[in-house]
Amino acid sequence: MVQNKNFKDISNQSWDSIIIGSGAGGLSAAICLSRAGHKVLLLEQHDVPGGWCHSFYLNGHRFTPGVHYIGLLGEGEATSNLYKGLGIANDLAFFRMNPDAYEHVHIGNHRFDYPDNPAELEARLISKFPEEEKGIKKYLKLIQLASEELYSLPYIKGFWKKLSLPYRTRHFGRYGLFSLKRVINWHIKDPLLKNILNIQCGDHGVQPRKAAFILHAALMFHYFKGGYYPMGGGGAMVKAMTNRFKEHGGVLKTSTSVKKILIEGDTSKKAVGVELEDGSRIFAKHLISNADVGITYNQLVGREHLSPKLKKKLDKTIYSCTSLMLFLTVDMDVKAAGLDSGNIWVMPDKDADTYYDEIMQKDLNTIEAFEGMFVSCTTLKDPTSFDGKHHCLEVITFIDYEPFESFKNEANERSESYLRFKEALIDKMIRGLEKVIPKVSEHIIHKELGTPITNEYYINTTKGNVYGTEKSLKHIGPFAYKSKSEIENLYLCGASILSHGVAGAGHSGVNTAAVILGCSPDELKEPEPDQELMILEAEGDPKDYPESILNKMNIRQKKMSDKEKTHA
Repeated sequence: MVQNKNFKDISNQSWDSIIIGSGAGGLSAAICLSRAGHKVLLLEQHDVPGGWCHSFYLNGHRFTPGVHYIGLLGEGEATSNLYKGLGIANDLAFFRMNPDAYEHVHIGNHRFDYPDNPAELEARLISKFPEEEKGIKKYLKLIQLASEELYSLPYIKGFWKKLSLPYRTRHFGRYGLFSLKRVINWHIKDPLLKNILNIQCGDHGVQPRKAAFILHAALMFHYFKGGYYPMGGGGAMVKAMTNRFKEHGGVLKTSTSVKKILIEGDTSKKAVGVELEDGSRIFAKHLISNADVGITYNQLVGREHLSPKLKKKLDKTIYSCTSLMLFLTVDMDVKAAGLDSGNIWVMPDKDADTYYDEIMQKDLNTIEAFEGMFVSCTTLKDPTSFDGKHHCLEVITFIDYEPFESFKNEANERSESYLRFKEALIDKMIRGLEKVIPKVSEHIIHKELGTPITNEYYINTTKGNVYGTEKSLKHIGPFAYKSKSEIENLYLCGASILSHGVAGAGHSGVNTAAVILGCSPDELKEPEPDQELMILEAEGDPKDYPESILNKMNIRQKKMSDKEKTHA
């Protein structure tokens, strides 16, 4: 095959590292390696970088499919230190979501708000469930202790500290191999209280009977002090990371799909480069895949290069659920309808395991309205994105991939049956949303639905999964896939390796870079002294915002006002 001229500049060069996929994990690894002096090439199959973190526009309104909130951004906290260590903090600003209710829980007719203060959370739960006071206190304390012990593991070094490891991590060790359902049942009896405490299972897409307790504890701990949303959406984070990567001499190529990872050797396998879809071959000393493990091993590497042990593991691997994502632009006063910068979790008043099982097995054609949803208003989370008239809503529900199996091999121009199915699903989601925002259907000016097929096309995930491998006990911790593969010079990062979510994937990329560089991840995440993270209040008075941000808001709203006058 004739080599595409567009790739001559990269295929004729010698690279230290090639990274496949520019999600949060791939970008973090790229920054760390290029900063250390590696000559790094980052390849992205989509026409924009970022993976789940990328932003896109519909009629001038911005949406981000995979960034809904981030935790631990306070001074000295883990995510803040990550961004300061990567050297991108100065280029970012975050809005703190409603501190009194960064999570609104709607379970049937019951309501509960998560505050960003652990003591206040405990007090609210006890006030609502006084008969469960003892269990609430013990359970929330266990969440805190188990999470702190989990986070402390990398810092337990030296003979004497390691000798005391069983005591130092006694809560983590005692509960680490139990499901969330089993542990919460030991402490809590009230079914509604269990559902409230387990509502954030949506952040890993696994019902309580499957979810690992320690994973859910770490997730709750991640948000104990509230949630934050990036100004400019996920795209602003991607821009900050790609800029820093390029400042260190890194090269990013979008619209560049990798066909396969080149492997040499019969008995001892070694990754030596990649072959692109056009036949171009590029070689490097290290290969990192930010694609999910199914795509990496089954497609890019090829099963013929895998050991029987790894093939057996892959055959047993279960991937996370997939989703429907509804993107809406509305011309209504959503604040008057009861919305603020906090997320809304909606569930029917039934056992969470029962609901998850039903929705994964149900024929979507028989559903009148989706009962379980995540609702987010990004124009309230990021006031700079509000044009003075229109608000943007992102509405998500989890489903099984099976109803979309027949559409997986369609061309870019979708069939009529697929488009009709999408329209029917949009109607069902809007009917569910109407229970949260009455009469919202009367104010929709634009709507678009992302399906499992959309996820496969843009993000290239196995069966459109949203969290990599299923976050059950079988796929986390010691049972997760490792950053160093069995193939020499091939490494992995992302949601299936260390952890999922925006922050988890970012930490994963740093850890993988540390393995290649032969150093500690903490060395790579050491906050740079000149880096500061700007935190603003989403619910605050805009007059308190910096002048540059006020100008941005005024310009956007003036454009909308001028546009309306033109069409008047």
